Amino acid sequence: MRFRLLVCLFFFSLPALAQRTNPGLPPPPKNDVNQPMAGEDEARSRLSGEMAKKAARERVAALKHDTDKLLRLSVELKESVDKSDANVLSLEVIKKAEEIEKLARSVKEKMKGPN
Repeated sequence: MRFRLLVCLFFFSLPALAQRTNPGLPPPPKNDVNQPMAGEDEARSRLSGEMAKKAARERVAALKHDTDKLLRLSVELKESVDKSDANVLSLEVIKKAEEIEKLARSVKEKMKGPN
């Protein structure tokens, strides 16, 4: 009975002994999925940088578009006020002023940038 136990222990310990005695074999690969490789980190940082630059360019383009629209609406408002009577402002003038106010707030928030 003891002999069988020793034989079983011997056969079960052979793979561990073979690995210890043969240092030329590389260690088994670690399957850590959560840890990214160095190349992946570099690619991610480059991609996030490119995305940030693209977002900044889009923000500036939107600001230019909105400020052009704001200027156009302001000129239209000035012309409408000049045409109106001294005692009566038309509903169109009030709506245009509200649109200018809304657009001006939007431009202000875009100028602050992402938080």
